[in-house]
Amino acid sequence: MAAAIKALNAKIRSNKYSDYFCSTHFWGPASNFGIPIAAIADMSKDPEIISGRMTGALTLYSGTFMRYAMAVTPANYLLFGCHAINFSSQLVQGYRYLNYWNFGGREASLASKAQVEASGAMTKVEQKAGEVADKVKGAVGK
Repeated sequence: MAAAIKALNAKIRSNKYSDYFCSTHFWGPASNFGIPIAAIADMSKDPEIISGRMTGALTLYSGTFMRYAMAVTPANYLLFGCHAINFSSQLVQGYRYLNYWNFGGREASLASKAQVEASGAMTKVEQKAGEVADKVKGAVGK
């Protein structure tokens, strides 16, 4: 049985593509792609839920490991790509965080919500006024 496993391993390792596919050079970055996918998915969510500290930490982490991916021999371009995407998406999230909390985005968001609520209230008032006017016309017409 051990000889069969050794023979299978030798067969896999003899092909450079399957050798790469079975290595940590591939599976490390492939499993790490969950972080940038989550960051990209979070870009459509409310900026109020963004953690500034976590965004900063992930930006530094990805920047560091982009350098590491190029420093190893052979260079791991898949790992570099993963961290480049994460670095970029974390920068966007950081901008959204700063814009929301420090540059007036929160106030603008609250103002637009208040404006929507006010217009909804105005519509209700107009509807009630129309109903009252119809009742008055009906009472006067009798």
